Amino acid sequence: MTSRQATVPAPAPAPGREPEPTAVDPGTGRDAILRAARRAFTQRPYAEVTIRGIAADAGVSPSLVVKHFGRKEELFNTVADFGPAAAELFDAPLDMLGRHMVVTLVSRRRELQSDPLLRVVFSLGNRDERSLLRDRFHEQVTDSLAARLTGPERTLRAELIAGHLLGLGATLSLHREGAGAEATPEHIADLYAPALQTLITG
Repeated sequence: MTSRQATVPAPAPAPGREPEPTAVDPGTGRDAILRAARRAFTQRPYAEVTIRGIAADAGVSPSLVVKHFGRKEELFNTVADFGPAAAELFDAPLDMLGRHMVVTLVSRRRELQSDPLLRVVFSLGNRDERSLLRDRFHEQVTDSLAARLTGPERTLRAELIAGHLLGLGATLSLHREGAGAEATPEHIADLYAPALQTLITG
């Protein structure tokens, strides 16, 4: 590659592992494929990942993977794209951005059964194509946010804000059945957003 409930509750997935598919995409399998691809590409070297393996993990046929995403390289590029998530997370005026980011992050996790940013953590320390996730994250999340901020040390503040968002996602994944799972996105924002907003406004 050249480019850079049932009556008995199911066991909670391991932290960092996205839950199994739900009825978010009934009849299509697209979201299930994307979750399986994120697991595969972030946890194994690119050369070891196969369309057949992703299909098996998603519970669909390899042909359906190709239908939705094309070749392995195209599927990887979809996994490495943080642009849509960043656009949604940052879609608010600066004086309301901290709260908007928290509410949006928590809401999207619950709606889609996956975190929009957390997969980048699995690329840390890797030297193969997974390093592209880091590059894309820097460009599409951190740099995009820094460009919106005003005042001094915009890049540092953007990096710290991104760290807060990743930390929130990691905490919610770690405590899947904890207090955070019962709290509304708005209540989590009441507690978590002020620190973000301090970094946003400088």
